[in-house]
This record gives sequence, C-alpha cells and structure tokens, in this order.
Amino acid sequence: MPSKPIPGSSGEILTCLPSAYVPHAATGLLHLPRFLAKCRYVKTHGALPASYAKNYKRGMDRFLCLHLGIDPAAVEQIVFESATDAEVDEKLRALFPADVRAAKWNRDYVQKGMTPSGREFLRQALTAMGCADRVEQIVSVVDLMEFDEGRIE
Repeated sequence: MPSKPIPGSSGEILTCLPSAYVPHAATGLLHLPRFLAKCRYVKTHGALPASYAKNYKRGMDRFLCLHLGIDPAAVEQIVFESATDAEVDEKLRALFPADVRAAKWNRDYVQKGMTPSGREFLRQALTAMGCADRVEQIVSVVDLMEFDEGRIE
C-alpha cells in the first residue's frame, strides 16, 4: 500500500483551499483560485498557518504574478478591498495584462519540479513527509500540494 504523509509533517493543512488543478473561471489561470483563497483566508483570519504563510505571496503565488507582470500585494489588496467575487474578478481584469497567456502559464505551472533540482526538492519533501516511496508518482510541485492536501491518494 502506498504511503501517506505523516500527519503534521508539513504543518497544518488547509482543506478549504481549492485544488491546484482548478483554473480560475474568468482567466483560465491555474493556481489563481488558490492564491485568491489564501488572500481571503488572511482577510478573514488575519494570517495563514505557518505551513502556508512561508510561501504566501512567494513561491507559486509570486511565480504567477511574475508571469503576469504584477505585484502579489496588488492581488491581495484587491481581495481585501472587494466585497464580492465578481468585484475581485472585475478588478483583476483591470490589473492583469489583456493577454494573460494562460496556456503558457498552465503548462509551466504543472511542470514545476520536473528539472533535476526540482526532482531533488520533491524527493527531500516526500522523504520528510515519510513518503519516499512516492517519488515516482508525485512528479511535480503541483502534485506535491495535491498529495499533501489529500487530493492524491
């Protein structure tokens, strides 16, 4: 039977975050729904658990914003100042470039971690989670997020 993460090995898990593979309805961008959900969580709770705070507006959040040519803090500010999801989407459309190049971003995003150094990162992370046997199955950083949050068995 394949291993599962040691409970708590990667810190607190937020099951309220959407899957990393769900695209944003208005733009088609993967990861954007997760980033927006993290912003909403901070707006509501004041902060993210430490396991998520370390990469908030960094990591994949920052990679997405670099792709779009924007500051992650601008996305956070839109979420904090908006009353509805429709208002967030309207403000994001104004902030984002006209062509968000969703296909390019989505391809790059799902392949994060597939370089030799990325594979080493995944091996180390999976080993720390007690799941070294899953290295051949968890092939990207996106898969690692899904696995850690229980969406990959």
